[in-house]
Amino acid sequence: MKVFVIGANGQIGRHLVRMLQESNEHTVKAMVRKQEQKQSFEQSGVEAVVADLEGAVGDLAQAMKGFDAVVFTAGSGGQTGADKTLLIDLDGAVKTVEAAEKAGVDRYVMVSAHQAHNRDNWNEKIRHYYVAKHYADRIVEDSRLKYTVIRPGGLLNEPGKGKVTAAENLQRGSIPREDVAKTIVASLNDEHTQNRSFDLISGEDDIEEAVKKI
Repeated sequence: MKVFVIGANGQIGRHLVRMLQESNEHTVKAMVRKQEQKQSFEQSGVEAVVADLEGAVGDLAQAMKGFDAVVFTAGSGGQTGADKTLLIDLDGAVKTVEAAEKAGVDRYVMVSAHQAHNRDNWNEKIRHYYVAKHYADRIVEDSRLKYTVIRPGGLLNEPGKGKVTAAENLQRGSIPREDVAKTIVASLNDEHTQNRSFDLISGEDDIEEAVKKI
């Protein structure tokens, strides 16, 4: 499968690109924001393209044309204001859904946020972030794409354990970013995850088995 990764230079994205590059089943193209990031990926043998989530849908469609799957793991980051969150995490994400449809892509994986579908469980301090994730998820779920929406808990910068719990509704928990990336790969590999959305935290199940239980 040819996989186009949006947000490839992010913390989850870098894990994901490495895993796909090392895989015998997939090839990967990294979408980044800066020329120096593109050069860095290319130096490690990864095809890369500079593109802008605030740019035109047609430009994004052209960048992902010929690919089988798109993974959205981009974000404006915690240091930006609510305006940038809406431009990247909401409108930018929606543009990539529109672009994927326009480019004839079949498969789409969205990295969202824990309980983004459930307004009662949103963190009031970053409510704008949850609004962005909630509506971006709804757009991809209403699209013609074979989607998977992964809603990870608190993200940790520590080695992955390879053990998770995945379900439609889970109590709050945390998970290493590396395990989120592994779950994305497992979701791409397993047709059972198509047209499904789920919370994801560290747990007791092997990742490949966890996604089969969704």
